[in-house]
Amino acid sequence: MSTFSCSSDLNFDQVNDLKLQPVVEGNLSYFNVAATDFLADNGSEYNLVLDSQDFDIFRDRYLNDYLQKADLHFEITNTINRAFKADILLLNDNDQVLYTISFDIPASAGTPTVISKMEIFENAKLQLLKNTRKLQFALTVKSGPAFNSNSTGNLILRSSATVYLEIE
Repeated sequence: MSTFSCSSDLNFDQVNDLKLQPVVEGNLSYFNVAATDFLADNGSEYNLVLDSQDFDIFRDRYLNDYLQKADLHFEITNTINRAFKADILLLNDNDQVLYTISFDIPASAGTPTVISKMEIFENAKLQLLKNTRKLQFALTVKSGPAFNSNSTGNLILRSSATVYLEIE
């Protein structure tokens, strides 16, 4: 019995040409605000600024170095019979606004109103996201039927991020 085999020169330098391009998705933020949360103790209406939340994911040097692009996805469901304006503020360490994402939310007319928005960060805009340390949500009530202690409905935000990395 005879055995034959062929082989070629192996090029182990190919490992230097390796480029990984993972895409990572994750939850970003969530809130559920009731219509009555827009009422002060004295019954007057007011706009709502939610506490800022830490957003320090980009403090990780490796993630920061490899990040090429990020998509932030926002979905707001309104079951309140009032329209709103939502501002999502990206803040730095000193609570200075680096970037604002704004959108109008129509009033619910008996069925939930769902608004979706995607904000893409790449190139120069990506650096703003890398410098972001906190997110803050500001909800402005637009004109409409007055709120009272019996007002119903909610404003619900769900958000996520898709990040695109390149590792060489």
